[in-house]
Amino acid sequence: MAPAAALNPVARRASQALRALEAVLGVAGAALLAVLLLLVMASVVLRYGFGTGWVGAEDAAIWLHVALIAVGAPLALHSTLALRLVGVRDRLPEWAQPLADGLADACVLLSALVIALGGSRMVGMIGGISPALGLPQWLRFALFAGSGVLMLALVLLRHLAQGRVWSLLCAAGLAVLAYGVGQWGHWPLDAPSSLVLAVFALLGLLVGAPLPHAFLAAAYLAIPWGSSLPEPALVHNVVTGMSRFLLLAIPFFLLAGVWLTQSGMAARLVRLSSALVGHWRGGLAQTTLLSSVLFSGASGSSVANAAFGTATFYPELVRHGYRPERAGAIVAATAVLDNVIPPSIAFLMLAAATQLSVGRLLVGGVLAGLVMAVMLGLAMRLTAPCATQAGAGGTRPRADGAQVRSAAVAAIPALGLGVIVVLGIRMGVVTTTEAAAVAACYTLLLGWGARLGWRGLYHGLRQAAGEAAAIGMLIGTAGPLAFALAVDGLSSQWVATLAQWGTHPAWVLLLICGLLLLLGLVLDTGAAILLLAPLLLPLAVQAGIDPVAFGVIVVVTLMIGGLTPPCGMLILVVSGLSGVPATAMFRAVWPYVLALLAALALLCAAALWLPPLF
Repeated sequence: MAPAAALNPVARRASQALRALEAVLGVAGAALLAVLLLLVMASVVLRYGFGTGWVGAEDAAIWLHVALIAVGAPLALHSTLALRLVGVRDRLPEWAQPLADGLADACVLLSALVIALGGSRMVGMIGGISPALGLPQWLRFALFAGSGVLMLALVLLRHLAQGRVWSLLCAAGLAVLAYGVGQWGHWPLDAPSSLVLAVFALLGLLVGAPLPHAFLAAAYLAIPWGSSLPEPALVHNVVTGMSRFLLLAIPFFLLAGVWLTQSGMAARLVRLSSALVGHWRGGLAQTTLLSSVLFSGASGSSVANAAFGTATFYPELVRHGYRPERAGAIVAATAVLDNVIPPSIAFLMLAAATQLSVGRLLVGGVLAGLVMAVMLGLAMRLTAPCATQAGAGGTRPRADGAQVRSAAVAAIPALGLGVIVVLGIRMGVVTTTEAAAVAACYTLLLGWGARLGWRGLYHGLRQAAGEAAAIGMLIGTAGPLAFALAVDGLSSQWVATLAQWGTHPAWVLLLICGLLLLLGLVLDTGAAILLLAPLLLPLAVQAGIDPVAFGVIVVVTLMIGGLTPPCGMLILVVSGLSGVPATAMFRAVWPYVLALLAALALLCAAALWLPPLF
């Protein structure tokens, strides 16, 4: 039977328009990221080469970052980083799944309406000129409003291209109705507005709406129930949340990871790992682990590592006798290290939320990542006999000295990336954002020497721009909930309630880890960091726990949630790329979850009984 697009002229034209619009947005995102990289690197060169600088460089970079998010956010609606909790939706009866899809679409449309119309209102309300740039302040909000219009256009075209006209009409009608309720409804409750917001956000997540849009739609729907953030202030809060210079490091680290993989440098890390540990028991799994440790020093993104591991190691693990679900579990478990070993996007988000030292967090991440890697290695060694159906789990002959030296020399350029980043930040030579830009340029030079080519250059820029926009949207849209929690005074109540259970550091750490493990079952790591870390930090400090040690423990604990049901993001990514059911992988990953919990216990013990190590 011919596809609907071949029979329906409207669907065919909509599909063509959709592809054209996505292509234009991809080019625009890649161009903005390239300009952003050039701007930051020019500032570094001017400062160290000529002893001068451009006063407006930081403001210009922030505005370009907002533009990058505005252009890339529509493309992220259906990407891996859309952060959809599909587990509940997939368990619904077949007749109920289209209803859930319609509600999720309505949530996205409502969020897009708020961005477009609320941003337009902010354009008319805000005045003033940027002293550094000489540009009107409303321009940032105009860019964000345009992003809402683009989202509406993409949702419309996608539904028409798929022939889902009635679904589109129902979702649009529901979104318009909800928007009207937010404009004219008024039913204040005695309950905190943050609780109402959280309930609406949870409902959006359960039907499969993207996490950032579930947050934003929920924040808007909380207005009639007593929220102190009207629509224009809501948009202002979101744009302000993503307008921080530190956050520019995220697209640069993502870009470094993409170019490192495309250039073939990541394959050199795999070769070195195989030469060092390939002869161990469960050698291929150990190679996967060590490659993840080395690759972590480049990408900073666990999702990127999971995608790389699925493409590189998953087929080999299966070919050497590992069951598909166990092979996928190994790839997902080792990908956890990317958001712990620097450069770590999770630590950047934590620093942005709590004002902790990025340099100290990154050094702490090195130590924590090594402890986690050792525990995972032990688990892979112990489970190797039962992990395979036949064979020795990909164990390879021991490499001789010449082979190890050859692999090490070939991998030195890629290994230098992590050293540049950590030492540059820790010694105060460059800021975190500048270190990320230097890392991106370093990998570009490596890739160009390895014949990355113009096509690889463009695809790297486009992929990193889309992923950075998705993360930027998450950071921005988490702001209203954090604001509501602060206004409602839940932060101090939270600390006071937990303090009633005891203030001994060991007990406080146990409570915090237990809470984070519980919430990690249903919350994305980035969202949990942004929402919970500022609430829990005062309690940790009050108990005498080193703030940086607390931050490291928070990230490690939440990263374990990336492997646990129902919404373990790393399991879902590997499942989507490999075709292995997520439920089977959740069962297979438990030995590695237990190993990571043992590593967490060791880190907590070090935080309690050893002086600050970083």
